[in-house]
Amino acid sequence: MEGKDLIGQAQTGTGKTTAFGVPMIQKIDPANKDVQGIVIAPTRELAIQVAEELNRIGQNKGVKTVPIYGGQDITRQIKALKRRPQLIAATPGRLLDHIRRRTIKLQNIETVVLDEADEMLNMGFIEDIEAILAEMPQKHQTLLFSATMPKRIQLLAEKFMNQPEIVRVKSKQLTVDHIDQYYYDVKENQKFDVLCRSLDIESPDLAIIFGRTKKRVDEVVEGLLKRGYSAEGIHGDIPQVKREKVIKRFKDQATDILVATDVAARGLDISGVTHVYNFDLPQDPESYVHRIGRTGRAGKKGSAYTFVTPREMDHLKTIEKLTKRQIEKQSFPTYKDVMEGLQEGAIEELKQTVWAHEGDNYREAAKRLLSEEDAVDVVASAIKLLAKEPSQTPVNLTAVEPLRVKRVKGGGQQNNRGGRGGRGGNQNRRGGGGGGRRNDRDGRRRRNNQKQDGGNRRNHRNKNQ
Repeated sequence: MEGKDLIGQAQTGTGKTTAFGVPMIQKIDPANKDVQGIVIAPTRELAIQVAEELNRIGQNKGVKTVPIYGGQDITRQIKALKRRPQLIAATPGRLLDHIRRRTIKLQNIETVVLDEADEMLNMGFIEDIEAILAEMPQKHQTLLFSATMPKRIQLLAEKFMNQPEIVRVKSKQLTVDHIDQYYYDVKENQKFDVLCRSLDIESPDLAIIFGRTKKRVDEVVEGLLKRGYSAEGIHGDIPQVKREKVIKRFKDQATDILVATDVAARGLDISGVTHVYNFDLPQDPESYVHRIGRTGRAGKKGSAYTFVTPREMDHLKTIEKLTKRQIEKQSFPTYKDVMEGLQEGAIEELKQTVWAHEGDNYREAAKRLLSEEDAVDVVASAIKLLAKEPSQTPVNLTAVEPLRVKRVKGGGQQNNRGGRGGRGGNQNRRGGGGGGRRNDRDGRRRRNNQKQDGGNRRNHRNKNQ
């Protein structure tokens, strides 16, 4: 509220949107129909969520926020901008495009928010961010939020911020106490069966399953559907309109299970997620915190299960070191465990029906049946019908190369699949060298001398995410 520049170092789910949104809206002049504030976010989903939250906060004051992102028809966005919103939540590539088209004018901007700045660095947005900030009026407030502070983000802050205040959420708070964290020590070819057994035993209300690659997400969704689960997937190759529909169905609990890559699920804030499954370990240990933070929100309990192959145990230790918390090993459930759990559930369901006297109208039919068949056989058959034995349809997934952590000079660790990214490989989301930036198909400019017209041409392929 004092107008100072601010650096906030905190993880997703710590209340950043409200922290910057409330004072931002408080300072807006609703009578002024110019854009007065911009929030820049790394992904389309996060830009949409920020816009939704700011619209909720600002509705009584009459402050309107419009989301701007790639993958949506730009003429539709121009029409929305002509309705004169005071705030914009945008991804960098499309925002830069609008600035160059002069469909977004910056002369009255008072507040600029960079949300999840390190993720924007990882995704190759840093040049766009610098170009956007260079266009801002000389006098404005800049708020930068980032889970980590790599050197490039520090340099960005030094260049574009004025003596920023720094607020940090300490690392001991990275994972909250009300998320129970477990890991399964499994072989690659055991993962899918263990996942299904865990889903059967845990019976999550809503579950998010994280896979490392787009192909992995597609195969896991296909396998779950084969076995009768209600599941859908999101990743960077799925059109934006379809991604929004999938997320809405999941929010409305029309779908029980969402399978996603890190990019697609970044910043998702969906209430009621009871379980998170790390089907594949994330390449970046800090992504583990973002992933499990999809559950246990608003003080509710949540559970996180991570699948670790024997060659990935060092990577798990790196995650434990980051979170300052030991993740509990759990024996993975057997088919017998699943059947026992399903039978107990069926028995409990029968008992509840008896106690509620819901079977009174069926007593004559029951007496007739018991006069013909053995009572134990009848009850056993009823339990079998209610227990719904899990499908054993064979599902074969394409194997994913395990993560490897190798020792480097100075006692540190480096992701052996990570190329030369600035944070020990965690910038590499494509398995290549030179930092391996991800493309989110949002008007991305790549650094390999490809030129784009106004930042609006998109790179379409991203092998992993």
